[in-house]
Amino acid sequence: QVQLVESGGGLVQAGGSLRLSCAASGLTISNYAWKWFRRAPGKEREFVAGISRNGANTFYEDSVKGQFTISRDNAKNTVYLQMNSLKPEDTAVYYCAAGRYYTGGMDYWGKGTLVTVSI
Repeated sequence: QVQLVESGGGLVQAGGSLRLSCAASGLTISNYAWKWFRRAPGKEREFVAGISRNGANTFYEDSVKGQFTISRDNAKNTVYLQMNSLKPEDTAVYYCAAGRYYTGGMDYWGKGTLVTVSI
């Protein structure tokens, strides 16, 4: 059974940093492409960052380029999202997702972790 469990969310002041983790079980992360999404209060879910299956390519939504970094640790079977210079508008529930192919639908989703950025 595949499980993706996000952690690392919490309350942080504007300008601070958080690192989200997505611990995977039941699959090998290097066999999948990975994406982070977020859903802010009252808004649709949006793509934030992605990493290709071979780990060679990363992609970011324009508003987080240079601010967020996606990475993975194959030995720990965990994917990360390093978030720096956080702003109140980054407040959202963050979800990790895995897919066999970077383009197309994601096959597995975590339940999310809440990030709240205060002024």
